[in-house]
Amino acid sequence: MKIRDRYAPSPTGLQHVGGVRTALFNYLFARSKNGKFILRLEDTDRTRFDESFVQNLYDTFNWLGMAWDEGPDIGGPAAPYVQSERTETYREYANELIRMDKAYYCFCSSERLEEIRKEREASRSSETGYDRHCRSLDSAAAAERAAAGEPHVVRLKIPLGEVTRFHDHLLGDIEWKNDDVNPDPVLLKSDGFPTYHLANVADDHLMKISHVLRAQEWLPSTPLHVIMYRAFGWDHPEYCHLPMVMGQDGKKLSKRHGATSIDEFRRQGYLPEALINYVALLGASYEEGKEIYNLPELAERFSLEKLNKAPAIFDYKKLEWYNGQYIRMKDDRELAALSLPYAAASGLFGTQGQEPSPEQERLFTEAMYLIKERISFLHEVPEKIQYLFSLPPLPPAEDFIPKKGDLSGTVKLLEQGRPLIAPMASMNDAEAEIFIKEWAEKEGVKLGDIMMLLRVAVTGARVSPPLFGSVRLLGAEESLKRLDRALEALKKTGGAA
Repeated sequence: MKIRDRYAPSPTGLQHVGGVRTALFNYLFARSKNGKFILRLEDTDRTRFDESFVQNLYDTFNWLGMAWDEGPDIGGPAAPYVQSERTETYREYANELIRMDKAYYCFCSSERLEEIRKEREASRSSETGYDRHCRSLDSAAAAERAAAGEPHVVRLKIPLGEVTRFHDHLLGDIEWKNDDVNPDPVLLKSDGFPTYHLANVADDHLMKISHVLRAQEWLPSTPLHVIMYRAFGWDHPEYCHLPMVMGQDGKKLSKRHGATSIDEFRRQGYLPEALINYVALLGASYEEGKEIYNLPELAERFSLEKLNKAPAIFDYKKLEWYNGQYIRMKDDRELAALSLPYAAASGLFGTQGQEPSPEQERLFTEAMYLIKERISFLHEVPEKIQYLFSLPPLPPAEDFIPKKGDLSGTVKLLEQGRPLIAPMASMNDAEAEIFIKEWAEKEGVKLGDIMMLLRVAVTGARVSPPLFGSVRLLGAEESLKRLDRALEALKKTGGAA
């Protein structure tokens, strides 16, 4: 069998984690079987459709590095891949079902349907959905009314009293009583546009889709789709309903749990490789003891047999860990290029949005090695190295004073350590570490105390990127200016002259 699967989003919102997980599993399955991965836009919901959502879809998957083999933007043998461009085909299939007595014209107004709903509600009836009022109409008379222009929809005739059976790769054999299927659902709306069900089934058939991998929330639609396939006399695709993605509270993942749209993750400084790696593990396993995978490795190892039935829990802390791992894999130049937009937007190089000068860009790139091990997100970069680009506020005196120390002793120790700065500025980390350790031993000074004092004076904080690298990037002159500023302030506070 030639494997052909698809991602078929409705462009009525931004791409989110759940949709991307569905697309990713379809992509990986197709690649693992040397098959075709197809993008189809199911844009029949014209009231919520917006072209910006289509662009968001393209931007999202371009950023993630996932490419389809056939789709609206690149074409293919089953074109067009946009449902609004295929409406005539759906009308033909709806009419074919009518001719086969598998569907019928319905002339019920929205007012009548609302009345039925209210009556059932008032009587606390357990019945739901359409009451099949028009199902028994004379077909010839109904066709005449439709041809005369009377407003109508086309409804599917659900076979009554039967059971629909199908197999799911993950859930096994499934039986569904037809009496529990949505009663005679609409296939063709009064505006001539198809509903999701008709368009989905017709397109999957015409595009020769072999496998449908989708979230388990779509499981109730599957009996209906199988009934439609059988009404047409077609074989239906193989189904695999993927485990849901839940929040830590066990409820379906949503905005209340944190970022869900891919745009939000991008704004927060996540890397596409981290998102792909983590999302691929939501409900699937690959190789014992291995956690880091690139896209080709995931495709090589993906298997429907390794999917889990249980819902997947989205753990933002675990995703943060993955993001940190991928940040550390970047070389300094690549990490600088990725984080530069965040730095410019923060105003690191002057005004907000200002691009760096050549000298600032050089310093920015060289600073990456200082913070690479200390960040989990790209947006953290500007704050971490702000002190390299502008003079930080002078901390309060108590931030300088070592444990069990006092102000006058702090001033004396800082003056004692001042001559260390110039030599350190020309040393690499290993040399500087040996140099200051030997000095501390010789002078009888606690290494931690002098390191902390110099760090606060130079960087403006007790917790900062490494001291040696900071002094080297700032240079001896600037580092000494900052140390002298700290000394002057401490003396004014009351330290000994």
